Amino acid sequence: MMEKILKKALEGKRISGEEALFLYDNADLLSLGTYANILRTKKADKNQVTFVVDRNINYTNICISACKFCAFYKKPEQEGGYWITNKELEQKILETKELGGTQVLLQGGLHPDKKLDDYVNLLKYMKSFDIHIHGFSPPEISHISNLENISVKDVLKTLIDAGLGSIPGGGAEILVNEIREKISPNKCNADKWLDVMEQAHNLGLKTTATMMFGHIEKKEHIIEHMERLRQLQDKTKGFTAFIPWTFQPSNTKLESKTATSAEYLRVLAISRIFLDNFENIQASWVTQGSKIAQTALFFGANDLGSTMIEENVVKAANVDFRLPMDEMIRLVQTAGFEAWQRDCFYNRIKKFD
Repeated sequence: MMEKILKKALEGKRISGEEALFLYDNADLLSLGTYANILRTKKADKNQVTFVVDRNINYTNICISACKFCAFYKKPEQEGGYWITNKELEQKILETKELGGTQVLLQGGLHPDKKLDDYVNLLKYMKSFDIHIHGFSPPEISHISNLENISVKDVLKTLIDAGLGSIPGGGAEILVNEIREKISPNKCNADKWLDVMEQAHNLGLKTTATMMFGHIEKKEHIIEHMERLRQLQDKTKGFTAFIPWTFQPSNTKLESKTATSAEYLRVLAISRIFLDNFENIQASWVTQGSKIAQTALFFGANDLGSTMIEENVVKAANVDFRLPMDEMIRLVQTAGFEAWQRDCFYNRIKKFD
């Protein structure tokens, strides 16, 4: 049965959710990795591994969502809350550009008081530095829509006019409402997350898709999450990449054992096999470290994500892997691949010899 399902995938035929679950339960890890690696070479350039040079800028840590898995947020009345200043933005963007960065990943909390104009001003100031802005996850956009009592489409149009270039796939967690109600009850539900992404795609915005697993979800929820992403990708073709990563429990209110590296690689490989309409699968060195990220290149991943000149959210959970660009290039090349810097849309910018 396992061989039949895997060969079906190699022939370019779509596997079902039930077949994906069978692989999850029964396929040995090395077989999954082998087939995922073959599919990777069919979908992406078999000799190239890409990455983007950017930084994560968290414009605020004030958030009313109070997700149980988050160690970064501050309540509105809590000490240590902030809204970024223009001076801080300027310093961060100029440093990013000096290091060869091409974009900024802009994300923050669900601030209870800031209006759409505040976000517009933020974007316009950032665009004055001529840098791509990959910003505002679906929960943030849904939150602005609710605060202003205007449609998601109108929020997106306004943000695009102000300079928004693409949307990260944050806030997806697990796209199953019964799980979201337990871990992030104040955040938009799975249907709204997907709706925001669909509307963004329809307006011409490309986005990524993520999945945070290894907490209270079951394997069935992982497959359902992927299935919902695959359905939307069939409809819009707007996702550029899928990025699975593991929950980090330190300093959070969600008690859970961290998923093992083997569990991470299993899910990664299945995502390459199941998500047949996604070209790019990204390895999460931020949560796994450099060695497992390098191994992931043989389990279906073709991209190492960002050099992350700055990252604060995962770091708040006491996970602080760092991967300077020269080390990232070395990992790619010693694994036998060409190292390529890309932009947000996976256009190749520079090959490193």
